[in-house]
Amino acid sequence: MGAFEWGMLVALSILWGGSFFFQGVAVRELPTLTIVTLRVAIAALTLWVMVLITGRTIPTEPRVWAAFFGMGLLNNVIPFGLIVWGQQTIASGLASILNATTPLFAVIIAGLLLSDERVSASKLIGVFVGFVGTVVMIGPQALEGLGLNLWAQIACLAAALSYAFAGVFGRRFKAMGVDPFVVAAGQVSASTILLLPVTVIIDQPWNLAVPTGAVWASIIALAVFSTAIAYMLYFSILARAGATNLMLVTFLIPITGVLLGWVILDERLEAVHAIGMFLIGIGLVFIDGRLLSRRSASG
Repeated sequence: MGAFEWGMLVALSILWGGSFFFQGVAVRELPTLTIVTLRVAIAALTLWVMVLITGRTIPTEPRVWAAFFGMGLLNNVIPFGLIVWGQQTIASGLASILNATTPLFAVIIAGLLLSDERVSASKLIGVFVGFVGTVVMIGPQALEGLGLNLWAQIACLAAALSYAFAGVFGRRFKAMGVDPFVVAAGQVSASTILLLPVTVIIDQPWNLAVPTGAVWASIIALAVFSTAIAYMLYFSILARAGATNLMLVTFLIPITGVLLGWVILDERLEAVHAIGMFLIGIGLVFIDGRLLSRRSASG
């Protein structure tokens, strides 16, 4: 990846990092399926407006729309539902740590299924070091709940696995020649179609209490920023840099969260955060591989 791709990855980490906060606010008053359905439905509306304004071509081929539904299932319906459900009984810090297993799954799955993203020792070392850095940054105390609420933790791990499969599955859209913005819109539209009837049957939204303004603000922010705009970046990075590099965003999320808290909220930047950032940086160097290749060549 070049500087532009790394910049997009950092921006994506900021947008997705906020989703844990927004979800934490929403689950106080709304059930899981309702939150997820509102998230993708509002995101779909936002994205199609942007697609029409920018004059992009809307695909009509059945195979493309079938791929949208496959991507929506793997990248939205399954992981969103599992993470939001899991966050009802486990802390967001532990959920973030479990979510940071995504690059490990991505390295293995991409290595098995994609000829140009083979597993290497440097990638595996990088993923392990990056994961340790994530735990250090979020705080080892977040692991205190590990083993409790086991099904919620398994749900978060299953969500990470689904994200990894989605990254590999999404590589097909570049070969189809579909614009990343259109892919993002098609994916969340397919997710909305899949989720809406299930949500109506299970949650019966008309029986729910009207959410407060804070919850509505969180849902809208979750949909527009952490979903619509985030997926524009997601599919652009996937087309340019591949599935393994894309999944590195889960290592960057805690870094951007800590730095934003330091800059905007005047939160304290502690030594443990610097150590975690350093470890994540080392992990990214190993996964990227270029610096190691240059050192080997010069040696």
